[in-house]
Amino acid sequence: MRTFGRTGKLQVAESASLSKPPENKKDTELSIDHVEKGGDGRTSQHLECVCYGLGPFSSCVSARFQLAMLLLLLDAGQIPPKDCSVYDPAFTSGERDVLKELGLTVLTENEEGKRSATKPTLFYLMHCGKALYNNLLWKNWSTQRLPLMIIIGNSFNGMRDRAIEREFKRDYRYISQAVDVCEERALPCPSRLIDVFSDTAVITFPSSSLNKLPQSTWTEPHEPQYQHCPDLEIIQREALS
Repeated sequence: MRTFGRTGKLQVAESASLSKPPENKKDTELSIDHVEKGGDGRTSQHLECVCYGLGPFSSCVSARFQLAMLLLLLDAGQIPPKDCSVYDPAFTSGERDVLKELGLTVLTENEEGKRSATKPTLFYLMHCGKALYNNLLWKNWSTQRLPLMIIIGNSFNGMRDRAIEREFKRDYRYISQAVDVCEERALPCPSRLIDVFSDTAVITFPSSSLNKLPQSTWTEPHEPQYQHCPDLEIIQREALS
């Protein structure tokens, strides 16, 4: 079996045309620095990474770009590939093999985004469904765990702006509460990649903002059910069984 080292990672990036110089080098350096140092000044030295919903990158160009971006972020943040866990129910067996060759940890269980952050963790959730973000927030809904998370994914403000307010608060309670206390920084996007990285932000949860919320905010967070969401944007565990 052919193995992938650093050269292999660069080949993946080149196949997605990400080897071209960025259109605005300064913006790119700023975005990488924001990942290397989280909103509370954390360094990436001890960061882990979790990637959900990457998509079928063997057949989808956008997913290939997003995989290339992930590999470049791991390099920039000095995160060992083995410390990056990836999962998408759409992965083929061949795609899982490629990800393993790249040194990434391929998860076998559909966590539905319900993963606890027990240490500083970068969550890479490119164009994932709102329920995945909501589940992730619910699982870490405390003033101790939210600051451990850095999310690169869809803008929470963008989600709110495109939704009907009443339904958004009912169905995606944790996003609707987090949007007012998180810090978002738009990820610079070259014009030629607007379809791949549009509406992408680096999202952090400063303790200083979380501590301003009333204590009742954190009391007995209920697991999301989505009974009013017929077109749920994630694949649930029972749908795979």
